[in-house]
Amino acid sequence: MAKPLEGIRVADFSHVIAGPLATQFLNLLGAEVIKVEPPAGDPMRNYTRNPERRGMAEPFVGANAGKKSVVLDLKTDEGRAAARKLVATADVVVENFRPGVAERLGLGPQALTTAHPELIYCSVSGFGQDGPMRDFPAIDQVIQSVSGLMLLSGHEGEPAERIGFPIVDTYSALLSAFAILSAVVQRERDPQRRGQVVDVSMLDATMVMMSSVVVPMMLAGESPRRAGNRGFSGAPTADTFATADGEITIGAVQQIQVERLFRTLGCEDLLDDARFSTPDARMANDAALQAVLKDRFATRTALDWEADLAAAGVPAGKVRPLDETMTLEQLQGRDLFLDLGDGSQILNAGFKFGRDGPGVASPAPGLGADTEAVLAQLKAED
Repeated sequence: MAKPLEGIRVADFSHVIAGPLATQFLNLLGAEVIKVEPPAGDPMRNYTRNPERRGMAEPFVGANAGKKSVVLDLKTDEGRAAARKLVATADVVVENFRPGVAERLGLGPQALTTAHPELIYCSVSGFGQDGPMRDFPAIDQVIQSVSGLMLLSGHEGEPAERIGFPIVDTYSALLSAFAILSAVVQRERDPQRRGQVVDVSMLDATMVMMSSVVVPMMLAGESPRRAGNRGFSGAPTADTFATADGEITIGAVQQIQVERLFRTLGCEDLLDDARFSTPDARMANDAALQAVLKDRFATRTALDWEADLAAAGVPAGKVRPLDETMTLEQLQGRDLFLDLGDGSQILNAGFKFGRDGPGVASPAPGLGADTEAVLAQLKAED
């Protein structure tokens, strides 16, 4: 059986992370993604500290393996004409130009969906296609700042700090791919097979990503409090603790989990202590309980505690550096690491199908590697 999106062609005019990663999810599900790049290439090709990988930087490979690359100079009449020919054969267009740029190039949603009513057109931008901040330039960490995300982590009084990877770009990409897939389903169910115009704002996406703190503020006026490594529940038994070698994070939130935690730590007498016997009591005596827990966790290694707590049914995990996580046996056999056929691997979609699941089998394309073949095909189809 074919992959879910086989037969779907995506004309991808996006660059850097949010747009290309969105089309990569479609690519992993079987869509043919034709990446349109300027003569200088996607800037992400050079986002590497290793000079030998310039032109094929590691983040670029991860977001573009399996795609085709076509170089078109959209500043020229010839380039724009070729782009319109490509769009005429596509099911989906994705772009992340600054708002207004696509229209100036003659590649805006109104022009293209009028000419091709079945087209699904997705724009990804910092603040969306309308509103007073529409024309503000933005990158991931700017949206982290504007959205309030940078003031959710850490402790009160500390300076704001960005999340250590482009989380806004990544979530915006996921939301864009979800929106495009929804539009594909909608078109298939529409007797007139009408396409859709999708407007993804990175700021909007970030607010949705933070819904667990945004919605309480909307409903109850409850501002989030910065609590460091404390869990969302605020419970003193949901935190990160030092062990004999490294740290471990505990997520004992429910009463049964707390009881199991105390027994595993060998301090079941706490269950009979009125200060710690109920959730409210534990919150009221937070510092006293944390002192006990810190002393207990310091007696053994993080791996030892992780194994024993997991066996007891208590959520717990050693704080690991990424290179250690990559060696976990748990990650093997999950279809997570994708072989590209050239001896290298990238990450797959992050979920498994019972059959015909996500994946690609070819590495990221060299700049313009498919220009001649794709343009020849478009000419033949005229």
